[in-house]
Amino acid sequence: MNIGATVFSQLMDYVDLPEFRSIVRARDTGRRKTRFTCWEQFLCMMLAQLTNRESLRDIEASLRALGPRLYHAGLRSTVSRSTLAYANEHRPWQIYQDVAYGLIARARVLYHGERLLDELDAAVYALDATIIDLCMSLFPWARGHHYVGSTAGVKLHTLLDVNADLPVFARVSEANVREVRVLDELVFEPGAYYVLDRGYLSFLRLRRIDLAGAFFVIRARRGMNFRLIESMAVNRISGIRVDQKIRLAHARTFQDYPDELRRIRYFDPEHERSYVYLTNNFLLEALTVAELYRSRWQVELFFKWIKQHLHIKAFYGTTRNAVYTQIWIALAAFVLVAIVKKELHLDRSLYEILRILSTTLFVKEPIYQVLTLTHLQDEQTLDPNQLSLFHL
Repeated sequence: MNIGATVFSQLMDYVDLPEFRSIVRARDTGRRKTRFTCWEQFLCMMLAQLTNRESLRDIEASLRALGPRLYHAGLRSTVSRSTLAYANEHRPWQIYQDVAYGLIARARVLYHGERLLDELDAAVYALDATIIDLCMSLFPWARGHHYVGSTAGVKLHTLLDVNADLPVFARVSEANVREVRVLDELVFEPGAYYVLDRGYLSFLRLRRIDLAGAFFVIRARRGMNFRLIESMAVNRISGIRVDQKIRLAHARTFQDYPDELRRIRYFDPEHERSYVYLTNNFLLEALTVAELYRSRWQVELFFKWIKQHLHIKAFYGTTRNAVYTQIWIALAAFVLVAIVKKELHLDRSLYEILRILSTTLFVKEPIYQVLTLTHLQDEQTLDPNQLSLFHL
């Protein structure tokens, strides 16, 4: 019998505890100390994320069912739903934002050097946002986006490292905050590529990317006024229809971006649609620019993944602080699993790792053994002649 640490304890060992305490000291100043610490709050919320608990009552029942095993996981206090609710509402959510960014920094080191496009020896980032809908009567502070009427919501803005498939920047805001404003908060990396949807089309901000020595690829809006400078030869078989060097013709946009731009029109045969891209890179093949923009789909898949597999569509509290705390701890859980996958050299998807962890967190076996020797079986692969539980 293995009498060592539980899988959950081993997983939490990947969080730098001295760094965590340093963040708490910096962020949670001037508050009365309680027996229920920030670390214990973090453990409870991580456990809720990894096991997909539905409510505070569900979390409380699960913790009490575990009994003395919680002590060895680092939970010294008896946790009630009122204690956890109070902590989520009053402990600064910025603590868990900083914890998530600390994990992101470690993950980026581990995933450094991976490339989605072999012909590009540079970082590629995709920026986008997703709306998490909320109930207006329960979350009156969360003003809705003008596209969704009076519905409340929060918006998760994410800059995704496409090569590593990891978020490197995130911001949680009310749903009515325009995506383009997030560009003002970014520090652009020289030589990197930033892939943007046309919702981020602001020539003044694109100029900042250019002046930083970075490159952008963005979809153009219809009816954009420009002056043609030069047309380059294209290979129409590849789907490239137009490759042009242009200048903006409208007085306001020309003032915001007075330099030349490259305009590429690409026909996607799979969806039978044409796309027009703008970039400040004149050296890449036109088809590579189109493939770069296609890589933006990675951030859409990231949003879909975390909404399906982490608990960020229903919330344990209704205040702004509680909602932001839950979202940041969910992001921390995602990055933590990515770190474990890389450090243990696991040949499994993040989804498979989460499935295994959700049922083995309090098993006392080495985490590597649990995550490598567990065999997953999809429902579709079961023997059709095998009786199910409800047929016995």
